[in-house]
Amino acid sequence: MGMPEQPLTNVIEFDPEDEYRPEPEPEPAPPNWMDGTPRIGIHTSIAGGHLNALESAHKLGCNALQIFSANPRMWAGGPARIPEADGFAFRARRQALGLGPLVIHANYLINLAAQQPMLRTRSIQAFHDELVRGIALGADFVVIHPGACGDCKPDQAARLAVESIKQAAKNLPPTSLRILLENTAGMGTALGARLEELGEMLYALRNQYVGACLDTAHLFAAGYDIKSEAGLASSLELIDQAIGLERVPVVHVNDSKIPLGGRVDRHEHIGKGKIGAEAFRRILSHPRLSSAAPEGLPGRAFLAETPIDDPGDDRRNVAALWEFAGLKDQAPAPEKGFSMLTAAAKKKVAQQVKSSQAASRKMRAKVAAADRRGRLVQPTKKSPAKSAKRKKG
Repeated sequence: MGMPEQPLTNVIEFDPEDEYRPEPEPEPAPPNWMDGTPRIGIHTSIAGGHLNALESAHKLGCNALQIFSANPRMWAGGPARIPEADGFAFRARRQALGLGPLVIHANYLINLAAQQPMLRTRSIQAFHDELVRGIALGADFVVIHPGACGDCKPDQAARLAVESIKQAAKNLPPTSLRILLENTAGMGTALGARLEELGEMLYALRNQYVGACLDTAHLFAAGYDIKSEAGLASSLELIDQAIGLERVPVVHVNDSKIPLGGRVDRHEHIGKGKIGAEAFRRILSHPRLSSAAPEGLPGRAFLAETPIDDPGDDRRNVAALWEFAGLKDQAPAPEKGFSMLTAAAKKKVAQQVKSSQAASRKMRAKVAAADRRGRLVQPTKKSPAKSAKRKKG
Protein backbone atom coordinates (compact mmCIF):
# COMPACT_ATOMS: atom_id res chain seq x y z
CA MET A 1 0.00 0.00 0.00
CA GLY A 2 1.56 3.26 -1.12
CA MET A 3 1.88 6.30 1.17
CA PRO A 4 0.40 9.56 -0.10
CA GLU A 5 3.04 11.97 -1.30
CA GLN A 6 3.78 14.80 1.17
CA PRO A 7 5.62 17.99 0.39
CA LEU A 8 9.14 17.97 1.82
CA THR A 9 8.72 21.53 3.12
CA ASN A 10 5.82 23.78 3.76
CA VAL A 11 5.84 26.82 1.54
CA ILE A 12 5.45 29.93 3.69
CA GLU A 13 4.70 33.20 2.06
CA PHE A 14 7.12 36.07 2.92
CA ASP A 15 5.60 38.72 5.13
CA PRO A 16 7.46 42.05 4.89
CA GLU A 17 6.53 42.77 8.49
CA ASP A 18 8.69 39.84 9.58
CA GLU A 19 11.87 41.36 8.12
CA TYR A 20 14.53 42.18 10.70
CA ARG A 21 15.19 45.86 10.85
CA PRO A 22 18.00 46.93 13.18
CA GLU A 23 17.15 49.87 15.40
CA PRO A 24 19.06 53.03 14.47
CA GLU A 25 21.84 54.03 16.83
CA PRO A 26 20.49 56.56 19.35
CA GLU A 27 21.77 60.10 19.01
CA PRO A 28 24.46 60.72 21.65
CA ALA A 29 23.21 62.92 24.47
CA PRO A 30 24.78 66.38 24.60
CA PRO A 31 27.52 66.75 27.22
CA ASN A 32 26.59 68.18 30.61
CA TRP A 33 28.35 71.46 29.93
CA MET A 34 25.83 72.21 27.16
CA ASP A 35 22.93 72.42 29.62
CA GLY A 36 22.65 76.21 29.25
CA THR A 37 24.56 77.09 32.42
CA PRO A 38 27.30 79.76 32.15
CA ARG A 39 30.76 78.34 31.40
CA ILE A 40 33.71 80.36 32.66
CA GLY A 41 37.36 79.43 32.95
CA ILE A 42 41.00 80.27 32.30
CA HIS A 43 44.05 78.82 30.58
CA THR A 44 45.72 76.48 33.07
CA SER A 45 49.23 75.04 33.10
CA ILE A 46 50.06 71.41 32.30
CA ALA A 47 53.37 71.66 34.18
CA GLY A 48 53.81 68.39 36.04
CA GLY A 49 51.20 66.62 33.92
CA HIS A 50 47.88 67.21 32.20
CA LEU A 51 45.93 66.25 35.33
CA ASN A 52 47.38 69.27 37.14
CA ALA A 53 45.58 71.58 34.72
CA LEU A 54 42.22 70.11 35.76
CA GLU A 55 43.01 70.50 39.46
CA SER A 56 44.11 74.11 38.94
CA ALA A 57 40.93 75.01 37.07
CA HIS A 58 38.81 73.48 39.83
CA LYS A 59 40.74 75.29 42.59
CA LEU A 60 40.50 78.62 40.75
CA GLY A 61 36.69 78.49 40.65
CA CYS A 62 36.28 77.50 36.99
CA ASN A 63 33.79 75.17 35.32
CA ALA A 64 35.62 75.28 31.94
CA LEU A 65 39.27 75.46 30.93
CA GLN A 66 41.86 75.78 28.20
CA ILE A 67 45.25 74.05 28.09
CA PHE A 68 48.20 73.35 25.82
CA SER A 69 48.53 69.67 24.97
CA ALA A 70 52.34 70.02 24.85
CA ASN A 71 55.00 72.74 24.98
CA PRO A 72 53.58 75.47 22.69
CA ARG A 73 56.93 76.99 21.71
CA MET A 74 58.81 73.86 20.62
CA TRP A 75 58.27 71.58 17.63
CA ALA A 76 59.14 68.56 19.76
CA GLY A 77 57.30 69.71 22.85
CA GLY A 78 56.81 66.24 24.30
CA PRO A 79 55.41 62.91 23.14
CA ALA A 80 53.38 63.17 19.92
CA ARG A 81 50.85 60.75 21.43
CA ILE A 82 49.29 60.50 24.88
CA PRO A 83 49.37 57.01 26.48
CA GLU A 84 45.94 55.41 26.63
CA ALA A 85 46.04 55.04 30.42
CA ASP A 86 46.90 58.74 30.85
CA GLY A 87 44.10 59.79 28.53
CA PHE A 88 41.60 57.61 30.40
CA ALA A 89 42.67 59.02 33.79
CA PHE A 90 42.40 62.58 32.47
CA ARG A 91 38.93 62.07 31.01
CA ALA A 92 37.67 60.39 34.17
CA ARG A 93 39.00 63.15 36.43
CA ARG A 94 37.55 65.85 34.22
CA GLN A 95 34.14 64.20 34.37
CA ALA A 96 34.37 63.91 38.14
CA LEU A 97 35.16 67.63 38.45
CA GLY A 98 32.37 68.61 36.04
CA LEU A 99 34.64 70.74 33.84
CA GLY A 100 33.65 71.60 30.30
CA PRO A 101 34.19 72.48 27.63
CA LEU A 102 37.84 71.55 27.43
CA VAL A 103 39.69 73.69 24.89
CA ILE A 104 43.21 73.01 23.61
CA HIS A 105 45.23 75.88 22.18
CA ALA A 106 47.55 74.70 19.41
CA ASN A 107 51.30 75.25 19.20
CA TYR A 108 52.37 78.84 18.47
CA LEU A 109 55.01 77.74 15.92
CA ILE A 110 52.42 76.28 13.55
CA ASN A 111 51.92 78.35 10.38
CA LEU A 112 49.30 76.67 8.21
CA ALA A 113 49.60 79.45 5.62
CA ALA A 114 53.37 79.12 5.18
CA GLN A 115 54.67 79.30 1.61
CA GLN A 116 57.84 77.37 2.42
CA PRO A 117 57.05 73.67 1.78
CA MET A 118 59.11 72.41 4.73
CA LEU A 119 57.53 74.78 7.26
CA ARG A 120 54.03 74.10 5.95
CA THR A 121 54.56 70.31 6.03
CA ARG A 122 55.90 70.53 9.56
CA SER A 123 52.96 72.74 10.58
CA ILE A 124 50.41 70.31 9.13
CA GLN A 125 52.00 67.39 10.99
CA ALA A 126 52.20 69.36 14.25
CA PHE A 127 48.55 70.36 13.97
CA HIS A 128 47.55 66.78 13.18
CA ASP A 129 49.38 65.72 16.36
CA GLU A 130 47.44 68.39 18.30
CA LEU A 131 44.18 66.88 17.06
CA VAL A 132 45.28 63.35 17.95
CA ARG A 133 46.24 64.45 21.47
CA GLY A 134 42.96 66.36 21.73
CA ILE A 135 41.00 63.20 20.94
CA ALA A 136 43.01 61.23 23.50
CA LEU A 137 42.26 63.81 26.20
CA GLY A 138 38.58 64.02 25.27
CA ALA A 139 38.84 67.70 24.31
CA ASP A 140 35.87 69.49 22.81
CA PHE A 141 37.73 72.12 20.79
CA VAL A 142 41.21 72.80 19.40
CA VAL A 143 41.95 76.48 18.73
CA ILE A 144 44.42 77.41 15.99
CA HIS A 145 45.62 80.72 14.53
CA PRO A 146 45.14 80.80 10.74
CA GLY A 147 48.80 81.63 10.10
CA ALA A 148 50.81 84.39 8.45
CA CYS A 149 51.10 85.06 4.74
CA GLY A 150 54.69 86.33 4.60
CA ASP A 151 55.46 87.54 1.07
CA CYS A 152 52.39 86.07 -0.66
CA LYS A 153 49.00 87.72 -1.07
CA PRO A 154 46.49 87.28 1.79
CA ASP A 155 43.91 85.46 -0.35
CA GLN A 156 46.56 82.97 -1.51
CA ALA A 157 47.71 82.46 2.10
CA ALA A 158 44.11 81.92 3.22
CA ARG A 159 43.69 79.17 0.62
CA LEU A 160 46.91 77.53 1.85
CA ALA A 161 45.62 77.65 5.45
CA VAL A 162 42.32 76.05 4.44
CA GLU A 163 44.06 73.23 2.57
CA SER A 164 46.48 72.70 5.46
CA ILE A 165 43.60 72.27 7.92
CA LYS A 166 41.94 69.75 5.60
CA GLN A 167 45.21 67.81 5.35
CA ALA A 168 45.80 67.85 9.11
CA ALA A 169 42.27 66.58 9.84
CA LYS A 170 42.59 63.55 7.53
CA ASN A 171 42.55 59.97 8.84
CA LEU A 172 41.24 60.88 12.29
CA PRO A 173 38.82 58.53 14.05
CA PRO A 174 35.18 59.63 14.39
CA THR A 175 35.01 62.22 17.14
CA SER A 176 33.08 65.25 18.37
CA LEU A 177 36.31 67.29 18.55
CA ARG A 178 35.89 70.57 16.68
CA ILE A 179 38.52 72.87 15.18
CA LEU A 180 38.16 76.60 15.90
CA LEU A 181 39.96 79.35 13.96
CA GLU A 182 40.94 82.29 16.16
CA ASN A 183 40.86 85.92 15.06
CA THR A 184 44.12 87.84 15.35
CA ALA A 185 45.20 91.35 16.33
CA GLY A 186 46.64 92.08 12.87
CA MET A 187 50.35 92.04 13.76
CA GLY A 188 52.62 91.79 10.73
CA THR A 189 51.14 89.61 8.00
CA ALA A 190 48.92 87.49 10.29
CA LEU A 191 45.68 86.29 8.75
CA GLY A 192 42.32 86.55 10.50
CA ALA A 193 42.32 90.14 11.80
CA ARG A 194 39.44 91.02 9.47
CA LEU A 195 36.21 89.25 10.33
CA GLU A 196 35.35 88.94 6.65
CA GLU A 197 38.62 87.11 5.97
CA LEU A 198 38.00 84.74 8.87
CA GLY A 199 34.45 84.17 7.63
CA GLU A 200 35.67 83.28 4.13
CA MET A 201 38.04 80.65 5.53
CA LEU A 202 35.27 79.20 7.68
CA TYR A 203 32.96 79.01 4.67
CA ALA A 204 35.64 77.11 2.74
CA LEU A 205 35.84 74.70 5.70
CA ARG A 206 32.10 74.32 6.22
CA ASN A 207 32.20 70.58 5.43
CA GLN A 208 34.80 70.11 8.17
CA TYR A 209 32.47 71.63 10.82
CA VAL A 210 35.08 74.26 11.71
CA GLY A 211 34.00 77.14 13.96
CA ALA A 212 35.54 80.31 15.37
CA CYS A 213 37.09 81.42 18.63
CA LEU A 214 36.99 85.18 19.12
CA ASP A 215 39.48 87.02 21.33
CA THR A 216 38.33 90.36 22.78
CA ALA A 217 41.85 91.83 22.96
CA HIS A 218 42.47 90.83 19.33
CA LEU A 219 39.17 92.33 18.18
CA PHE A 220 39.96 95.61 19.92
CA ALA A 221 43.54 95.79 18.63
CA ALA A 222 42.31 95.00 15.11
CA GLY A 223 40.03 98.07 15.21
CA TYR A 224 36.65 96.70 16.35
CA ASP A 225 35.27 99.02 19.01
CA ILE A 226 33.81 96.59 21.52
CA LYS A 227 34.38 99.10 24.34
CA SER A 228 31.38 101.37 23.70
CA GLU A 229 27.79 100.18 23.80
CA ALA A 230 27.15 101.19 20.18
CA GLY A 231 30.49 99.72 19.07
CA LEU A 232 29.72 96.37 20.71
CA ALA A 233 26.32 96.23 19.02
CA SER A 234 27.77 96.97 15.59
CA SER A 235 30.65 94.52 16.14
CA LEU A 236 28.21 91.75 17.04
CA GLU A 237 26.28 92.47 13.85
CA LEU A 238 29.49 92.21 11.82
CA ILE A 239 30.41 88.95 13.55
CA ASP A 240 26.97 87.53 12.85
CA GLN A 241 27.09 88.54 9.19
CA ALA A 242 30.68 87.44 8.50
CA ILE A 243 30.86 84.31 10.68
CA GLY A 244 27.57 83.62 12.42
CA LEU A 245 27.37 83.90 16.21
CA GLU A 246 26.16 80.30 16.33
CA ARG A 247 29.62 79.28 15.05
CA VAL A 248 31.43 80.94 17.99
CA PRO A 249 31.35 78.47 20.90
CA VAL A 250 34.44 79.92 22.64
CA VAL A 251 35.36 83.51 23.52
CA HIS A 252 38.81 84.42 24.81
CA VAL A 253 38.10 87.19 27.30
CA ASN A 254 41.18 89.38 27.63
CA ASP A 255 41.64 93.06 28.29
CA SER A 256 44.18 94.89 26.12
CA LYS A 257 47.31 96.89 26.90
CA ILE A 258 47.03 98.31 23.37
CA PRO A 259 44.58 101.04 22.33
CA LEU A 260 41.85 100.55 19.74
CA GLY A 261 43.32 99.65 16.34
CA GLY A 262 46.90 99.30 17.68
CA ARG A 263 47.32 95.95 15.84
CA VAL A 264 49.53 94.46 18.57
CA ASP A 265 48.61 91.48 20.75
CA ARG A 266 49.19 92.36 24.42
CA HIS A 267 46.80 90.96 27.03
CA GLU A 268 45.93 92.73 30.28
CA HIS A 269 44.01 91.76 33.42
CA ILE A 270 40.22 91.82 33.03
CA GLY A 271 38.91 95.37 33.48
CA LYS A 272 42.40 96.88 33.95
CA GLY A 273 43.25 97.67 30.33
CA LYS A 274 42.10 99.79 27.41
CA ILE A 275 38.80 97.92 27.06
CA GLY A 276 37.83 98.39 30.70
CA ALA A 277 35.45 97.02 33.31
CA GLU A 278 32.22 98.54 32.02
CA ALA A 279 32.78 97.12 28.56
CA PHE A 280 33.33 93.65 29.99
CA ARG A 281 30.12 93.92 31.99
CA ARG A 282 28.29 94.52 28.71
CA ILE A 283 30.15 91.76 26.86
CA LEU A 284 29.77 89.07 29.53
CA SER A 285 26.10 89.80 30.18
CA HIS A 286 25.02 90.35 26.55
CA PRO A 287 22.11 88.04 25.64
CA ARG A 288 23.56 87.28 22.19
CA LEU A 289 26.82 86.08 23.76
CA SER A 290 25.25 84.03 26.54
CA SER A 291 25.22 80.26 26.90
CA ALA A 292 21.43 80.08 27.13
CA ALA A 293 18.66 79.93 24.53
CA PRO A 294 16.99 81.57 22.73
CA GLU A 295 19.61 84.22 21.78
CA GLY A 296 22.73 82.53 23.15
CA LEU A 297 24.55 79.32 22.33
CA PRO A 298 24.37 76.43 24.84
CA GLY A 299 27.84 75.60 26.12
CA ARG A 300 29.51 78.81 24.97
CA ALA A 301 32.57 79.37 27.16
CA PHE A 302 34.33 82.54 28.28
CA LEU A 303 38.01 81.79 28.90
CA ALA A 304 40.68 84.19 30.18
CA GLU A 305 44.26 84.15 28.88
CA THR A 306 45.47 86.88 31.20
CA PRO A 307 48.99 87.34 32.59
CA ILE A 308 49.94 86.11 36.06
CA ASP A 309 52.27 88.82 37.31
CA ASP A 310 51.68 88.15 41.00
CA PRO A 311 50.36 85.17 42.98
CA GLY A 312 46.57 85.22 42.88
CA ASP A 313 46.21 87.11 39.58
CA ASP A 314 44.72 84.01 37.96
CA ARG A 315 42.15 83.57 40.74
CA ARG A 316 41.25 87.28 40.65
CA ASN A 317 40.73 87.24 36.88
CA VAL A 318 38.40 84.25 37.08
CA ALA A 319 36.46 85.99 39.87
CA ALA A 320 36.23 89.12 37.70
CA LEU A 321 34.67 87.10 34.86
CA TRP A 322 31.96 85.73 37.15
CA GLU A 323 31.35 89.17 38.66
CA PHE A 324 31.16 91.06 35.36
CA ALA A 325 28.79 88.40 34.02
CA GLY A 326 26.51 89.14 36.99
CA LEU A 327 26.93 85.54 38.18
CA LYS A 328 29.03 85.95 41.30
CA ASP A 329 26.51 83.94 43.36
CA GLN A 330 26.65 81.03 40.88
CA ALA A 331 30.45 80.81 40.73
CA PRO A 332 32.12 77.64 42.02
CA ALA A 333 33.98 78.34 45.26
CA PRO A 334 37.74 78.72 44.63
CA GLU A 335 40.31 77.30 47.01
CA LYS A 336 41.40 80.09 49.32
CA GLY A 337 44.84 81.42 48.45
CA PHE A 338 45.40 79.09 45.49
CA SER A 339 47.32 80.35 42.47
CA MET A 340 49.28 78.73 39.67
CA LEU A 341 52.06 81.20 40.55
CA THR A 342 53.41 80.84 44.07
CA ALA A 343 55.60 83.42 45.81
CA ALA A 344 58.55 81.02 45.56
CA ALA A 345 57.94 80.48 41.86
CA LYS A 346 57.71 84.23 41.27
CA LYS A 347 61.02 84.74 43.08
CA LYS A 348 62.63 82.00 40.98
CA VAL A 349 61.30 83.53 37.74
CA ALA A 350 62.54 86.98 38.83
CA GLN A 351 66.01 85.53 39.51
CA GLN A 352 66.03 83.83 36.11
CA VAL A 353 65.03 87.08 34.40
CA LYS A 354 67.69 88.98 36.35
CA SER A 355 70.36 86.42 35.42
CA SER A 356 69.25 86.52 31.78
CA GLN A 357 69.40 90.31 31.72
CA ALA A 358 72.85 90.30 33.35
CA ALA A 359 74.12 87.77 30.81
CA SER A 360 72.67 89.87 28.01
CA ARG A 361 74.38 93.03 29.32
CA LYS A 362 77.68 91.15 29.65
CA MET A 363 77.40 89.89 26.08
CA ARG A 364 76.61 93.38 24.75
CA ALA A 365 79.63 94.77 26.65
CA LYS A 366 81.90 92.11 25.13
CA VAL A 367 80.62 92.85 21.63
CA ALA A 368 81.09 96.60 22.16
CA ALA A 369 84.66 96.08 23.48
CA ALA A 370 85.56 93.86 20.55
CA ASP A 371 84.12 96.45 18.19
CA ARG A 372 86.22 99.20 19.78
CA ARG A 373 89.38 97.09 19.55
CA GLY A 374 88.65 96.40 15.91
CA ARG A 375 88.38 100.11 15.16
CA LEU A 376 91.64 100.89 17.03
CA VAL A 377 93.76 98.35 15.17
CA GLN A 378 92.15 98.91 11.79
CA PRO A 379 94.91 100.10 9.34
CA THR A 380 94.42 103.58 7.90
CA LYS A 381 93.89 103.75 4.21
CA LYS A 382 96.59 105.55 2.23
CA SER A 383 95.42 108.20 -0.15
CA PRO A 384 96.19 107.60 -3.83
CA ALA A 385 98.05 110.95 -4.04
CA LYS A 386 100.47 110.09 -1.20
CA SER A 387 101.15 106.63 -2.62
CA ALA A 388 101.98 108.06 -6.02
CA LYS A 389 104.29 110.68 -4.47
CA ARG A 390 106.26 108.02 -2.57
CA LYS A 391 106.63 105.91 -5.69
CA LYS A 392 107.86 108.94 -7.63
CA GLY A 393 110.48 109.80 -5.01
